[in-house]
Amino acid sequence: QVQLVESGGGSVQAGGSLRLSCVASGTFFSLTTINWYRQAPGKQRESVASITGYGDTTYTGSVKGRFTISRDIPNNTVYLRMDSLRPEDTAVYYCNVRRGYTDYWGQGTQVTVSS
Repeated sequence: QVQLVESGGGSVQAGGSLRLSCVASGTFFSLTTINWYRQAPGKQRESVASITGYGDTTYTGSVKGRFTISRDIPNNTVYLRMDSLRPEDTAVYYCNVRRGYTDYWGQGTQVTVSS
């Protein structure tokens, strides 16, 4: 059973930074693609960033150059460093693992960016 626990959200002013953490268990962490998604009020959940088992990273266009995904394999943790935050980054951020046809999600962590 895959379990994901996010932390690190909070409230910041525009231009500020936050670092989100996702601790994963129940999976071969070093072989697993870990994804960050976010969902703003009234909007669909969207992919933000991913890191594969090989360490390859991808980002959605709106966060490229501002967000950085990384991982700490010994501690089964994936990080999402968010710099130059904008009000439109306000959302609940979720960690995700997809295994076959099953999606596993954390409980989410709220990020609020004020102008």
